[in-house]
Amino acid sequence: MLPSLVPVLHCARLCLLSVERELGGRRSGWKKFPTMMLSAKALLATLLLSATSAWQAPQPVNHQVSDNARRSLLVNAPIFALSSFATVSNASTDTSNLKFTTSPTGLQYADVKEGPSSTPSPSDGQTVSIDYVMSTTGARYGSKIYSTVDAGAPYRWKLGDGSTIPGLEEAVKGMNPGGIRRVIIPSKLAYQSASSTPISIIQECESGKGLGPIPPVETAVGEFQRFKNIYCNPDRQYQPDLVMDVKLYGKRN
Repeated sequence: MLPSLVPVLHCARLCLLSVERELGGRRSGWKKFPTMMLSAKALLATLLLSATSAWQAPQPVNHQVSDNARRSLLVNAPIFALSSFATVSNASTDTSNLKFTTSPTGLQYADVKEGPSSTPSPSDGQTVSIDYVMSTTGARYGSKIYSTVDAGAPYRWKLGDGSTIPGLEEAVKGMNPGGIRRVIIPSKLAYQSASSTPISIIQECESGKGLGPIPPVETAVGEFQRFKNIYCNPDRQYQPDLVMDVKLYGKRN
């Protein structure tokens, strides 16, 4: 029985019992006053109809709506609202009218500042160093998760070695050193859905291992916990997009 109808039915039952007592008992009373019986039944039917029409089944939460709202705020947020790239001037980091490009894989990116064309983009096998600010579209209270700029510890890896999420690798390969790019990385290019991931991979993620970048467990305890709750949680039905500001420092052999 629907919980919202229980009080209504209980009230209707008490009303009927009260009428029965006034009529002198169920058997004799209802026979003597058939009109009263019909009125009581009509009252009960009306109460049930009103309660049923007023009751609505709970609607499923559309996470995509809230994610889209947060994404719209993040994609044009000032660069300094998400990061502290102190070497970049305000004039070169205007994000109010960013034009995003969507790649065939679904990665969205916009260059806040382009690096000099004289320095070629990195390729597989080369070690790169970046600063990044990781934000999420799936958090209610604040979007920022972690910043290597705040920690003073750039993220380094060898392109194509399988240690880093595909979306970030794709974003970096299209940059010139010295550039800053804002990217929106969907779950299929990030950490995938934890609910459909083998338990061994979930355990690696929960311990701060697995595909990077992951906030360091030892030095960013609060940030890592926030990351884990969103992206290593097998009970979460979906994984929200990542929004990242990335500054590429260069390639190393």
